[in-house]
Amino acid sequence: MNKTGIVKSTFRFALIVAVVLAMTMAQNVAAQDVAVGSATATVLAALTVTAGTLVFGSVYQGVPKAITNDNADAGVFSITGAAGAGVSMYMQLPDYVSITGDSDRMVISFSATDCNIDTAGVSSGDPTAFLAANGYADDNPHNLPTTNFDAASSIEIFLGGTVLPTIDQTAGAYTGDIILTVAYDGT
Repeated sequence: MNKTGIVKSTFRFALIVAVVLAMTMAQNVAAQDVAVGSATATVLAALTVTAGTLVFGSVYQGVPKAITNDNADAGVFSITGAAGAGVSMYMQLPDYVSITGDSDRMVISFSATDCNIDTAGVSSGDPTAFLAANGYADDNPHNLPTTNFDAASSIEIFLGGTVLPTIDQTAGAYTGDIILTVAYDGT
């Protein structure tokens, strides 16, 4: 073959390869498709927590006094949030209550059965109206359960406890903080 024939053959070969590649690429382009999705989110209602007071009333020196979780003087903690949402709860309980100025302290204790939890929202803030069928009876306030709001979107915790005054306990009004932390748990 002469030089002109080699160039023509090379040109034909290159042309055939180019045509085949163009057809292949055209088929690949025609086989593609595009879809557009979306992202959505619904933010749940904010949690609301209110705290009441565990009331021991008058206490005598050297005489322990207990308030049960179904007593009208039990501490009442109310939680509202999104119906059906799961929440985790943590209660920080004091080891003592103190007189103003912290000049004297009195031991306060909470047993593993000092808490009732109404998950049905039917007690209306009244510890004496709590029914075990509506939640957790005699539960441990040191280890509260993870639970869900029902359709009422409210949970109530009723807390009892015991104060242990010494025989020479200083007279006066004693107080201590009980802190309830509640958060959605994603369920």
